[in-house]
Amino acid sequence: MAKTSGKSAAKSGTNSGAGGANPMKNFEQRLARLEALGEKIRKTDIPLDEALAAFEEGIKLARTLEKDLEKIDSRIEILINNTEESAEDPVAAADEKPELELFDMDE
Repeated sequence: MAKTSGKSAAKSGTNSGAGGANPMKNFEQRLARLEALGEKIRKTDIPLDEALAAFEEGIKLARTLEKDLEKIDSRIEILINNTEESAEDPVAAADEKPELELFDMDE
């Protein structure tokens, strides 16, 4: 029974990443679950079928975490490149600032 609840917790953690309010917290929760699975597998007193199920869940989690890290790496690259471009050409960076029209002053 504990095995089933662990799987459903991992599934809900994995599925809520796309629409979750805080994806970083979700990432941290999935990482903690992966670490717990690793500890479980290292124990020598668990049945083989439980160890195999934990291993399979861990592989799936590791793959999703790796994809998340790749996305984060891409975002960091974009931020670094944008910062370098604006530092090189401050006039162009000033021209690219969006205009926020919170209140229409003409009315």
